[in-house]
This record gives sequence, C-alpha cells and structure tokens, in this order.
Amino acid sequence: MAILLFIVILVGLILVHEFGHFAMAKFFGIRVDEFGVGFPPKLWGKKFGETEYTINLLPFGGFVRIFGENKDETPMEDVDRAFGAKSKWKQAAVLVAGVVMNVIAAWLILSVGYMIGLPGGSEYSGLGKVTQDQVTVLAISPDSPAAKAGILAGERIERIQAETGSYLESDALSDDVRHFITQHSGEELTLTLARGNQTREVKATPVEGIVQDRAVLGFVLDDVGIVRLPFYLAFIEGGKLTYQLLVGTAVGLWDFISSIFKGQGDFSSVAGPVGIVGVVGEASQFGITSLLMLTALISLNLAIVNLIPFPALDGGRLFMVALEGITRRPVPPRIFAGLNMVGFGLLILLMLAVTYHDIAKLFV
Repeated sequence: MAILLFIVILVGLILVHEFGHFAMAKFFGIRVDEFGVGFPPKLWGKKFGETEYTINLLPFGGFVRIFGENKDETPMEDVDRAFGAKSKWKQAAVLVAGVVMNVIAAWLILSVGYMIGLPGGSEYSGLGKVTQDQVTVLAISPDSPAAKAGILAGERIERIQAETGSYLESDALSDDVRHFITQHSGEELTLTLARGNQTREVKATPVEGIVQDRAVLGFVLDDVGIVRLPFYLAFIEGGKLTYQLLVGTAVGLWDFISSIFKGQGDFSSVAGPVGIVGVVGEASQFGITSLLMLTALISLNLAIVNLIPFPALDGGRLFMVALEGITRRPVPPRIFAGLNMVGFGLLILLMLAVTYHDIAKLFV
C-alpha cells in the first residue's frame, strides 16, 4: 500500500510539474508534440490537435516533448514555433513554469489541509487557534529511558501511571506530564501511547542526569492539536506555511550541498525512493492531513531541486538559456547534449548512493 501511495504521489507531482511546462509553452505558441504519463514504451496514445497524449509503461512520472527543445534536432518546419526560436525570456518562463506549478500545488494542498485540520503546537501563532490539544512526543534523546522503552516521536500520551497508583489522563497538558514525571523519580511509570488509531503500553523509569536538577524520561513534549480554518483564511495560512517550508527546504538543501564540498556530507539525513516509501507509509497511518503535509513537502523539494543549476535539471537548462542571452551565441548542440548526459549520469549515481543508504538503514 505504501509503495502504491508513493507512486501515486510522485506521478501526480511530476505531472503537475510537466503541466507547467506544457501550459506555458502553449501560451507562447510553442508547438508541443507529446504529453506523456509515465515513460516509454508507449501503451496508448491519442492525438488532440497537434499534441499526442500518451500513457506509457513505466509509471514513475511523466514528460512533455516540446518542439525544438533539444538542440541536436534541427526543425525543418514550423521553425517559428520551435522552442529555440522564441526569445530568451520566453524560454526561461517555460522552464521555470514547472517549478512554479509545484509551489502552487503545495500551497493548494496545505490550504486544503487547513480546511480539514492541520496539526498545530503551543507555539502556533497564525490565524485561528489550536483545539483538541493532546500531549505529543516530538523527539527522543538517544540512550534515554524513553528510547530504551521504544517510545517514538509522534506518539500521543493518553495516560501515565506511577507504581503508587497516581496517574494522569489524556486531558493533562505537557507541563502536567513533565511535573508528574519529575515527582516520580526512580519509580517505574506505565505510559499508554497512541499512534494513529492504535494504542500500546510501555514502562520506563525517570532518571536524573539528562536534564539538570530534575528526573526525566528523555523526550521532548508539546501540546499538539488541530488548526481548522474556513477556506478564505486557509489559503492565507497555507501561503504562509508554503513560504516557510520553501525557505526551510532551500536552506537545508544548501547546507547539505555545502557539506558535500567540505567533505562532510551525511547521506543518513537524506531519503531516497526506498526511504520515502517508508515515510509515506508512516504518514498514511496518521491520517489524510499528515499525508497532505508530506505531499506538499515533496512538491516543494521537487521545485527546489529542479532549480539547481545542474545539467539535466531545469536549473541547468535555465543556466544555458541565460548564458546564451549574455554571450548572444548558442551553446553548441554536442556540448549541450554531452553536459546533459553527464548530468543525468551523476544524478543516477547520487540516487543509487542514497538508495543504498536507505536499504542499509533497514538492516541496522
């Protein structure tokens, strides 16, 4: 089920991206020869107007074949409708349109999330208010009693009971739980935890030394509830969250790329296809809103990654268009094709490296 969800999300977001290229090319009068769902070999195709719409065998995305986009192809007809015949700013607009569509998609997805109800913590300061607060585990300290008991980030504390019989129910706040734990130092506690629709019990004993002057179990808690907004406010708050996630994603990617050049790259913090399948599976267990959040985040990641000025990505092609505009000379087709081939090969190697680390994590 997780693999199917991953494929649906990935194909949907890539098609949104490709539709941006498609729509902008059509807007500028550039001929679009094919809009494909999946990758060849072709299973079915139907031509409407000048564009053939196809469904292909490999279900891992989609593509748009724009007339005259490949420099190694010399148009023999409709020369004025070729991609290369248009002004540089129009070419750039076609290339950027896919990224813009991914950002718009994330905005719409998050806005729908706010209409349904997105998670919000005690520090939420946007429109509306947080309701239905529940004490939720946000992070776990390594080698702490919480880690040894198998408590996981994202689980809600429904009940906590000490050996003496005193307890707290689900209506308690995170401050109450922290105080309760401190008051029962060295005493085994029974915690009832909820994750999605499933509950379980674990036992852990608070210890001193992790936090100064008090006993703790070694997790970070917050009162996490639901923020539900009417549609007109949902679009405003969805736009703000989209911007925050976009900036955070860009900064995180920049830090990761910088660490690679410094020889400090840590692939354990990066998820490839195998890792994302696992994350999608976990998100689906938390309900539709968690899945919407993850889908929006993947969409923004696609947008940011595609803007990197690297061959075989939109950013690389955009760099070539800018270079041609500055030098007023076209990049030779052989150099353009060679750079794209090298860039594609490096991207495949990177994906294989990240996938290897994904698989290795499964056996740790």
